[in-house]
Amino acid sequence: MQNRSTQFLLFIAVLALTPWASASSVYSALAQLEEIVADDERRQTSYDAGEERIRFCGYCHGRDGNSKRDYIPNLAGQHPLYLFEQFEKFGSGAREDYVMSQLAKTLTVEERIDIAVYYSEQKAQPRPGGEPRLAEKGGRFYEQRCAACHGQTAEGFRDMPRLAGQPAEYVTLALKRFQGMDPTKHRSPMIGISAVLSETDIQALAAYLQGL
Repeated sequence: MQNRSTQFLLFIAVLALTPWASASSVYSALAQLEEIVADDERRQTSYDAGEERIRFCGYCHGRDGNSKRDYIPNLAGQHPLYLFEQFEKFGSGAREDYVMSQLAKTLTVEERIDIAVYYSEQKAQPRPGGEPRLAEKGGRFYEQRCAACHGQTAEGFRDMPRLAGQPAEYVTLALKRFQGMDPTKHRSPMIGISAVLSETDIQALAAYLQGL
């Protein structure tokens, strides 16, 4: 399995190849984001700007980043790099959603950074867990197959998303979406990982992750 440094370099390389962003603009934006996160004053300024900009986002994802609908992901507590990456994917067409694809194209680099910083600072709120036995099975499966990338407690890391507390319905939809992807057109390692999951496996993982 690739280590996290290699994953980060691959992430940059993929963004640099997308038609929506040049290599220089990608490196510049990532450098800007890293500098903001490392500087308390700049991070606060970015946070305040993001708080003003997420009014529309809040209708679905919640102003505090905890989704209002179970089929929509939480953004609270996600790493800002991961959130920024999703804007890039929606903007380039690598990831598609009717609302998000249009929204991403209207945002400036600064706005995408500010929103990513804002939601990364929010706290994920716990949801009731699923059926205990099913969740226990999901926990064992997660430890074996998912923890190496997403963290022992599903907290995520840089460009790897936080899965802890995500609604079970969203986790189920996301895994089935990966199962339906064409590996010749998409590069996500989740395509291969999800391909071996049974319906029960998916339900168990979803039950486990929602309760974290």
